[in-house]
Order: sequence, then structure tokens, then C-alpha cells
Amino acid sequence: MTNKVWSLLEDLNQKKGITEVVINGPKKVFVERAGQFIQLNYPIPLEDLHDFANEVANNNSTSFSDEDPIIDGRLPDGSRINIIHEKFSQGAPAITIRKYLKSINSFDQNPNIFGLNEHWVKLLKAMVSSRMNVIVSGGTGVGKTTFMNLMLAELSQAERVITIEDTIELAINIPNVVRLEGSFAGKNKNGIGARDLVRNTLRMRPDRIIIGEVRGGELFDLLQAMNTGHDGSMSSVHASSPAECLSRIENLFLMAGFDVPNHVVRKQIAMGIDFIIQITRDREGNRVLGSILELTGMEGNNILSQQIALREEGEIVSTGITPKNIEKLCRMGGLEKDFFNQ
Repeated sequence: MTNKVWSLLEDLNQKKGITEVVINGPKKVFVERAGQFIQLNYPIPLEDLHDFANEVANNNSTSFSDEDPIIDGRLPDGSRINIIHEKFSQGAPAITIRKYLKSINSFDQNPNIFGLNEHWVKLLKAMVSSRMNVIVSGGTGVGKTTFMNLMLAELSQAERVITIEDTIELAINIPNVVRLEGSFAGKNKNGIGARDLVRNTLRMRPDRIIIGEVRGGELFDLLQAMNTGHDGSMSSVHASSPAECLSRIENLFLMAGFDVPNHVVRKQIAMGIDFIIQITRDREGNRVLGSILELTGMEGNNILSQQIALREEGEIVSTGITPKNIEKLCRMGGLEKDFFNQ
């Protein structure tokens, strides 16, 4: 008899716009579409939930029990899945699936994605070509990984790129790429944590270092790389605004365990990061680019920044400020010198 969870996922794979599937119990199945959760009338036997969880554990070469109660892995189609054992979730495994959207391949093939027109897509492509160091900021489920994949689709085929993720989600279609997978919660089963992987990456002759999401002291090592010649590196940070992103980056830096003054930390941040791109949702729940912030240096103990673009009345508009990096964006990224006056 077919497992009802697998049957549900197979059926949902035929439907467009489903970004999340959550199963809270046998009669509590929800899908997310356009930022809204919709409950399905689709009861699932508890036994099927147990069998599904065990199959997922086997597929991800891990175990699942009350002593090993969390699975954080992938489904065969590339979707990310998290399962918490019923001992900790009121009588049934709690299943959360972030759908892998195969249809999103590039800016050119997905016009108006993230609410972007050709004008702003040109700027984002120029950031990649001119090797800007970029942080993608956003809350849960707003599409940070999807946005990073769109940026990474613009990489040159001649570059050597090394990615570091806790679960492989980034899509990079270039020949010279190394995919590293570690544990951002501490140490994985082989004793290699996120910081170890980032430090080792510096010995692997990368042109760019891409971290799926920084969550701890590995940010310190990423900033060192950004400040010592690894231009064009990229990562994402969980934050609901650029200001919160900067604050979180500072806190993550300090998690590396170094006792350094605040102004030293902020100088490293200001020197290493060129742009913070904020991803959010609009009033209708659509994933959109909300703002672009450029870091420009230090003044006293404070990081200087300027907002290049923001979303007003449903579209991204220029603030009238020309980036500090305009010369490099023009020379290496192909932007017109009057781009921000158009």
C-alpha cells in the first residue's frame, strides 16, 4: 500500500506555487502558497508518518528515534526537510518541507521575479560580474536561497567556486565547483564544523566562497576571506531588515570567541561587505526585493551606509544616491555611468 505522505508530495509536485508543506499531525496538513498557509482535507495515518520519517532518515544516512530526534536533510527532488520526533511534538512527527522550485533558473528566464524589472536585474548582474561581496538578508521563507541561486546563475564558467552549506540547496551550473556540506549547529558526525570548512576553503584556491547561510563564528572567517582577496563572495543572514542584518552580523562575528573591541569588528564588516540585499514579502505575500544597502566605510565607531534602492508603491525605485562602487560596477559589470539617474 502506497504511503500517503509520498503520494501527497507526488501530487503537489504537479501544482505550481507551492513553496512549503507542513504536517503537524495525521489531520493537520498545510501547504503554503503566495505566503499564506492553506489547510488540506487530507488525513494521513500515524503509521504512514512514522514510515515516511524512517525512510527519509535512511535516505539521508542518519537515524531517527527519541534519542536522535531531529532530521535535517533532503528529499529525492532536492527539497529540504526537517522532522522532529513525536516525543517532542505532541504525539506525531512534525514535518516541514521547503519545496525545491525547479522552474526558477535565472533572472532572464523568470521575468519580474522578486518584483524586479530589467533595470534592477542589470544592477544585480553587475554586482556579480564586478565581484561585489554581497549579503542576502531576509526572514524565514522569503526566498533567500532562491535569490542566491539567481545571483549564482550569473557566475562565469571560468571561475572556481567553493560552497559551504549545512544542507545542499544552492544550484551552481559551472564545471569548477566544490560542494562542501557541514554542520552549522556545531560538529557533524565526522567532526568537521562550519568554521573548519571555511578555514580549509582558503587553502583550496577559490575565486569565490559561497556560504548558504551564516549562523555562527564561521562569519569571522568569511569576513577574513572577503578582506583578503576573495572578492565576489556571498552568503545569507536571517534578519528582517538591513539594520537588523548588520546587528546580527556583528553578533555572529563575536561568536567566533575573539575578545576584540566593537570598532574593530565593525571595521571588518565595513571593509568586507559591499552590499546588503533585503528580501521580504509584499502585502499580497509575494516574495520581493525590498531594498539595497551599500556599506561605504567607517566614521568613528559607526559603520557608514547608504540606501541605493527601496520598494515604494509596489516597485523598486532609486533613492537618487550613486553607489561608492559605481566605477567598478561600470568597468567590470557593464553598467552605464548614468544608471542611477535613469
